[in-house]
Amino acid sequence: MKYIHIVLSALLLTSVTACKKNLTGPSVEDNILNYEIKEIPVTDNYVVGAFYTSFGGWNGNIKEVPVVGKYGAPNGVLPAGIMSQHIDYAVKGGIDYFVFSVRSANKDANNFKSDTTLVRGFINSNTSGKMKFAIAYNFNSGTYGIAATNPMEKDKARLGQFFDDFHRLVPFLKEASYQQTDSKPILYILNAQTLFSDNNKAIYDSLRTLMNSWGVTPYIVGQQDRWTPPARYQIRFDHCVDAIIHQSYSSQINNWDRWYLLPQTMDQNWKYSKQYFADNYAADYIPNITPAYSWLINQPTSTNPEYPRTDSGAMFTKLCNVAKMNASTKTRLIMIDSWNNWTEDSQLEPAVSYGERYLNITRKEFKK
Repeated sequence: MKYIHIVLSALLLTSVTACKKNLTGPSVEDNILNYEIKEIPVTDNYVVGAFYTSFGGWNGNIKEVPVVGKYGAPNGVLPAGIMSQHIDYAVKGGIDYFVFSVRSANKDANNFKSDTTLVRGFINSNTSGKMKFAIAYNFNSGTYGIAATNPMEKDKARLGQFFDDFHRLVPFLKEASYQQTDSKPILYILNAQTLFSDNNKAIYDSLRTLMNSWGVTPYIVGQQDRWTPPARYQIRFDHCVDAIIHQSYSSQINNWDRWYLLPQTMDQNWKYSKQYFADNYAADYIPNITPAYSWLINQPTSTNPEYPRTDSGAMFTKLCNVAKMNASTKTRLIMIDSWNNWTEDSQLEPAVSYGERYLNITRKEFKK
C-alpha cells in the first residue's frame, strides 16, 4: 500500500507539474485589437470631403443648436446667408469640398430638382471659389425597379435612362469649382452594391465611354454598405470603379462589441479591405469617418450604443488617425459623414454647445 501511495503521489505531482507547464495559451496581450491608436504626423495635406445633408425642416428632438441658427432647406432652398457661412466655416476647418447627393433625373424628377437647386445654391454662394464640391449620384434600385433577377440591362430603355441620369450631371462636373483627383472629376455613386446587373463591368465601361464623349473622364467612387466584407460584391465592383468607400462605420453602430474597441476594429477592417480592393478589383480605398452619432433623435427608445460628444472629441481624433493610416498614398482622399446631418448628431458644423471643436480637430489632423 505504501508503494502504491508513493506511485500515485508521484503521478499526481507529475500531472500537476505538466499542466502548469502547458498553461501558455493566448493572453489579452496577444489579441489583435490590443493596441493604442497612435498620432500620425501630417507630412502632406490630405484631401478632405464632407457629405452635405439636405433636410426640409428642423427635427424637434435635436438638442444641439447650430451657431448659424436652426435652418432647413425645403425644395433645396436654404435661408439667405446660410450656405456662405457654411463655406467659410468649412474652409476654416480644412474641408476641401462638400459632396451633394443628387437623385435620379429620370426616375425621381422632383427630388432631382430639389437636390440640384441646393447644388446651384452652393455654386452661387461660392463666389470666391475657395471651396469645391462633388456630386454623389444617389442610386436607388427600388426606384429603377431592378433586382438580382431583373438586372438593369434587361430593359434597354431603363438602361438608357440610367445613363441619361449621368448626362444630366455633366454640367456640374465641368464647373471650375468641381473637385478633382488626378485631373479627373470625382463622381460618387451611393448604394453602388445594389446596381444589379449580369455584367457590371460592361455597364461601367459603357458609362465611361459615354461620359468621355460628353467631355468628362470621371474618377468613379462606388459606395458599399457598412461592415460588409470586401469580397461580398465582387461582381459589382471588380474592375468597375476607381475607388470604393464604405458607409461610415462610426455611424449607426448597433453592435456593442464593435463599439468597445471601435478605432481598432475599424483599423483592422480597413487594412484588410484596402488591400483586398487593390489586389482583386484594381480599386483604391477612401476612409469615411463620423464626428459623433445619436440614435435617440430618431429612435428615442433605442438601446444601441451612442457615440456621444462628451469626450471633447477624443474618439473623433482617434478615428482621424485611423483614417490617415488607411488613406490612399496616391489620392490622400478622406471623407467625413457629415457636414450637417443634425438629425443624427453626426455634424461637423459648429454648434452653440461645442463651438468649432470638430473643425479644429479636422484641420489639426489632416492639414500641415
